[in-house]
Amino acid sequence: MISSTSSVTSAVDPTSTTGTSANAANDPASSQDRFLKLLVAQLNNQDPMNPMDNAQMTSQIAQINTVTGIQQLNTTVQGLSSQFAAQQLMQGSAMIGRNVLVAGNTLNVDNTTNKGTGAFDLAGSAATVQVQVLDTNNKQVGTVDLGALAAGRYNFEWDASSATSSSPLHFNVVAANGQSPVSTTALSTDKVTSVSMDSTGALAMQLSRGGTTSYSAIKAIL
Repeated sequence: MISSTSSVTSAVDPTSTTGTSANAANDPASSQDRFLKLLVAQLNNQDPMNPMDNAQMTSQIAQINTVTGIQQLNTTVQGLSSQFAAQQLMQGSAMIGRNVLVAGNTLNVDNTTNKGTGAFDLAGSAATVQVQVLDTNNKQVGTVDLGALAAGRYNFEWDASSATSSSPLHFNVVAANGQSPVSTTALSTDKVTSVSMDSTGALAMQLSRGGTTSYSAIKAIL
């Protein structure tokens, strides 16, 4: 019987003990328990003529409580971060099918009305503002003269019935005060087809023209 018991004992998989020890080492409650046991053992075996300093003992207890609190806080923050990401993705799904204004110089042409539309931001007041409509070879196929404009955001329309090519068109905005150019930012209308989370956890919008933009890069929701 003794021989049989010994053989059973020796056959126990040591990895199970190792796994348990590893889990215990990462468990804040187990770490605190081990610390308290060591502290009690230290108190029981201290020199009666030279006992442990109360301030030192209090400092050690405060340190283990701080470490435990930080570990629990990290776990809580990670859980909140995951919940926030899921909530953000759910809210972002409301953008699917919506038209948005993003940075870009593609002219949005409506084949039903033969109207080409776009927008731009004007950094400062300009005496003359002109939109140049260009084909895929950067050949100018039309213009829209807007005259003098103050700083701000503007939309424009171009009659696309004169366009002889079905290739995508784009535009360039030229603004100036005499010989001094005024900075502009071209804006294009596109549609959100889907939403996702990128590698950094930020919300990303897939657009109908094949591009991707971040939620923060959207200039307006139309």
